[in-house]
Amino acid sequence: MSAVHPGRSLRPHVKAHKCSAISAEQVAAGHTTFTCATPREILGLVAAGVGEDILLANETVDPARLAALADAQSSALITVAVDSLETIQAASSAGIRNVLIDVNVGLPRCGCSPEQAGSLADAARSLGLIVRGVMGYEGHLMMLTDRQKKQDKVHEAMKLLERAHNDVGGDIMSAGGTGTYDMFGGTKVNEVQAGSYALMDTQYAELQHPFAQSLWILGTVISVNASWVVIDVGLKSLGMDHGNPTVDGFSVWFCSDEHTTIAPAEGTPKPKVGDRIRVTPAHVDPTMAMHSHAYVIDNDSVIDEWAIDLRGW
Repeated sequence: MSAVHPGRSLRPHVKAHKCSAISAEQVAAGHTTFTCATPREILGLVAAGVGEDILLANETVDPARLAALADAQSSALITVAVDSLETIQAASSAGIRNVLIDVNVGLPRCGCSPEQAGSLADAARSLGLIVRGVMGYEGHLMMLTDRQKKQDKVHEAMKLLERAHNDVGGDIMSAGGTGTYDMFGGTKVNEVQAGSYALMDTQYAELQHPFAQSLWILGTVISVNASWVVIDVGLKSLGMDHGNPTVDGFSVWFCSDEHTTIAPAEGTPKPKVGDRIRVTPAHVDPTMAMHSHAYVIDNDSVIDEWAIDLRGW
C-alpha cells in the first residue's frame, strides 16, 4: 500500500485494527496521518504518541467527547468531520479548530449533499473554524467485482466530491478504502482512507488485492464427532456481518455463541480434541474490537504481544 500511496497520500484508517502498535508500524512505513472512527481511537493514538494529523471521519455531537478532542489538539492536529449546522455548532462550542466537510457520494450514511457543502463551509468559517477540505466515502462500491464497472462508479462518485470541493476549498480531498485504493487516477483525491489492507479478511480477499491475510482467531478443538468437529470460537469472537468465517481444510457449518461447527474436507485429517486451528474472520474490523490483545507470530512462534488498545468508547 505504501508503494501506491506513499506518505501523506495515505491516511490509514485505524478502525480496522484499533491497535496503536499497528499504527506505529504504519508510521514506520512513512505514514503520519491517520483516520479514526471514534474519539477513543484518536485519544488512544495521542496517548501512544502515534501520528501527527488525525481525522475523526465521523459525525460527533457529544460535548464531553468533543471537549476531550479539543484538549488533545496541543498534541496533534485533530480534524473532525461535519455534515450539518448542528455538527458544526457542536465542534465550535467544544473548541475544535479544524473540520472537514463530509459529503455524500452515494453511500446512504453520513454526509451532506454536494450542493450543501459550500454553505456549510461558509457557516463553519463564520464561527472561526478552519475548513481543511472535503471527504467522501464510496463504501457502497467497495465490493463490486467487475473492475471496469467499479472504476466508472468510483469516478462518478469522485466527480460529486470534486464538485463539493470546488465550493468548499481547502487542501484536502479525502476518500477511499481498501476496496478502491487503486482507482483514483485521473481524480483530484489526494489522500486515501484505507484500513483493512493492514490485516485483511475473507471478504476483501475475494477482490484478490495484493494484501496478505494476517489475522486469525486461534481456536481449540473441544469436541470431535463422526462427521463434524467443534472449536471454541463463536459469535462472541467474530465479526459476523459479512458471513461465516473460513477454516482452511474444513467447511464451516454454523457458528453458535461460543462454538463453530466445522467438517473436514476430503483429504483433511480429522483433528483431535486439544488441537489448535486458525479461523479466518469474514470482517476484520468488528473482530478486532472483540479482543483485548493480538499475538504477533513468526511461523508458529509468538514474538510479540500487542494490546488492542483503541477499542471501546
